[in-house]
Amino acid sequence: MTKMLASVNSIAEALLVLEAGVDIIDLKQPALGALGALDSATVQQIVIEVNRRCPVSATIGDIPLQPQLVFNAVKAMAETGVDYVKIGFFPGDDGLGTLNQLSLLTAQGYRLIAVLFADTPLNYSVLTALKEARFTGVMLDTLDKKSGSLTQLMSPVAMTAFVKQAKALDLLCGLAGSLRLDDISSLLPYQADYLGFRGALCEGHIRVGQLNAATVLRIRKAIK
Repeated sequence: MTKMLASVNSIAEALLVLEAGVDIIDLKQPALGALGALDSATVQQIVIEVNRRCPVSATIGDIPLQPQLVFNAVKAMAETGVDYVKIGFFPGDDGLGTLNQLSLLTAQGYRLIAVLFADTPLNYSVLTALKEARFTGVMLDTLDKKSGSLTQLMSPVAMTAFVKQAKALDLLCGLAGSLRLDDISSLLPYQADYLGFRGALCEGHIRVGQLNAATVLRIRKAIK
């Protein structure tokens, strides 16, 4: 069954989506980029407030895939107590070297989620590399929020292939990227583990805006 991921940037937003019954609370700061990070103190406070009532993930920010840099950022974020740490795999960086470095953490039980971007060149062989590095899952998102939504950038054939390959490798699989309420009916047949939302949950569909409780509930109901 496909579940709902909601991205939030404060304790108040986390408690709002928790009350709405979302399946995973994702911590990020949209004002700082596609995967902008919250500071570790705020993340830790949210983890304490949620108190294991819902899984919590957090991003490490829009940082280049430099092995030691990413390793340090992941380790620091994991120490806040989140269940999953998300890492953006940006083009042109040392992805393989970063995976090798992060495998030292996954071997210790760290649960890591890679984020790939539909508006950058995609090589699905990275899914096999993620599995070999013992990653927990992978999400497909968009990097440039002005370039269109995931459903506009990816064909049904491409999304089907992505989800099938991720599931064949036993990776948690999520779809995100400027998704709207109207996208849900077309995305559910892919049977991804999660659909991720931020902008669609906010006033005026502005991802840096305030969450709208009624909209959160509407999208939650549509997924269920």
